[in-house]
Amino acid sequence: MGGGVRSPRGAGPHSLVLAAPIVPVRLAAVRVLLLTALLAAGTTAARADSYYLTVAGLGGQPDYEQRFTQQAADLDRLFKAAGATAHVITLAGKEATRAHLTTALQSIASQAKPEDDFVLILIGHGSFDGVEYKYNLPGPDIAAQSLAQLCDRIASKRQLIVNTTSSSGGSVAALARKGRAVIAATKSGAEKNATVFARYWVEALQDARADVDKNETLTALEAFQYATTKTAAFYDSQKRLATEHAVFADTGNGAAAVRVASKTTGEGRLLSSVALVRFGTERTVSANPAKRGLLARKEQLEARIDTLKYQRAAMSPQEYRQQMTESLVALAKVQEELDK
Repeated sequence: MGGGVRSPRGAGPHSLVLAAPIVPVRLAAVRVLLLTALLAAGTTAARADSYYLTVAGLGGQPDYEQRFTQQAADLDRLFKAAGATAHVITLAGKEATRAHLTTALQSIASQAKPEDDFVLILIGHGSFDGVEYKYNLPGPDIAAQSLAQLCDRIASKRQLIVNTTSSSGGSVAALARKGRAVIAATKSGAEKNATVFARYWVEALQDARADVDKNETLTALEAFQYATTKTAAFYDSQKRLATEHAVFADTGNGAAAVRVASKTTGEGRLLSSVALVRFGTERTVSANPAKRGLLARKEQLEARIDTLKYQRAAMSPQEYRQQMTESLVALAKVQEELDK
């Protein structure tokens, strides 16, 4: 990939969360009618779009330049192959300047709707002076605060920023907000060595083993877990002290970034709702215009199930059981239609 790879429309996934097992139940006739009505509404719903912007920043050395550019090219290919509702922009080499990055984000801001997803992936090197994080680019660098301001203009209510650079932990506080999940390859700005997290993040999107729940959709949380495990194994295999410890923040409440999801605090909930790629039959279904409405309904129901799991402690047992049962029955009906 020489220079930047840019495409106004590619192909990509949309959000999906962990599926719960389907159990046989009996419901009152009125409840079945209600579920049928919900399903009918879901089949006509249009799937929202996803916007993917990947940037391979300044390498500084030929080996880093090659590595960063290849990783960006791999992500470009994966996102474009995932479905017809994605818009993919990739900046690398001389194209990855602050001006071009700004233009790309402004372009997305002019197109993305609140129901659309937005994903920004930063590959390369970063720096942190104890106060401010900067992403290293050919020419002028860009500060985390400036990136945040540009992303704030994008209407998407669900956003994901994956900063795989050195010192990326120093960017989390500036980038995080409600509705935006932030992943950083390092736990703080003080971890300044070049990272390997990006290598395993890209690998996760190509390895079906990263799909822990085997629902053929890889979420951002699953990719994070895969990449952190692989990163730790890399340092162990090299008999080296790990110089990077990936973290994430996705609650938007200003809490410190964490390494592990928690149903008690809600950390990881937003990450688990962001789908990155699909495998197997799910990829085939997502590319079928006739079934996109059903797939959108399936995603809504699975998101509902995941939300219920996080909210269980605040619900009465009867209320939780009733709502979970209704969601599972509706999900089974949708899956039956998708399997036809």
